[in-house]
Amino acid sequence: MKILLVVAVALIDADDRVLIAQRPEGKALAGLWEFPGGKIDAGERPEEALIRELREELGIAVKEACLAPLTFASYAYPDFHLLMPLYVCRRWEGFVQSREGQALKWVRARDLRQYPMPPADEPLIPPLVELLG
Repeated sequence: MKILLVVAVALIDADDRVLIAQRPEGKALAGLWEFPGGKIDAGERPEEALIRELREELGIAVKEACLAPLTFASYAYPDFHLLMPLYVCRRWEGFVQSREGQALKWVRARDLRQYPMPPADEPLIPPLVELLG
């Protein structure tokens, strides 16, 4: 089975809310909410991929020192196995904006389960609730 390595981040604002993005129509799992991030390119470290994805998707600049690993998800989809480290980030430069047409929402960690997410993202919620209350 193919292993797909992706990286995600819980951006946390000054009010301890977490940013989630809705997968746009036309993509797999469209309409579900997820943490920002994406695929790791060949030869790229997870932190480099996340910095690139956040610049492309949200228009923000993140320094590697501001990314702290929190947990990871390991999930077997029917045709591939997903491995996804989740980082936490509280500091970035610029203003978060949707650059790929995705809906964005800032939510409390305890309210994340109110938003339907891909199955691989669901195990990431309890560590965020524990971190943020």
